[in-house]
Amino acid sequence: MIICSCQAISDKDIHAAIDWMRAADRRAIITPGKIYHALGKSPECGGCMKLFVASMRSNPKLEIPAELRGLRSRTQHKRTRHEGRQESY
Repeated sequence: MIICSCQAISDKDIHAAIDWMRAADRRAIITPGKIYHALGKSPECGGCMKLFVASMRSNPKLEIPAELRGLRSRTQHKRTRHEGRQESY
C-alpha cells in the first residue's frame, strides 16, 4: 500500500528500512526522518505523516531497546510547562 504519494513510499519500503536500520544498529532510535533518509527521500507536504507513523508502529522491530527505555524519567528532575521559554510574551 502506498503511504506517501509525494515520494511513492509504500508500507513495504518503510518496513524494509526499519529492518535494515535495526540490523545495522540494534540500539538506534528510529524516526520518520531517519526512514526517509534511509530511502534517499525527504517529506514534502507532510499529509502522510499520520499514516507513515502508524505503519512504522506496526513493525515489531521498531521497539525502543530495553537499555534506552526510561531515560527521560531518570534525567528529568524538574518539569517545565513552558519548554524553557518565558511564560509571558
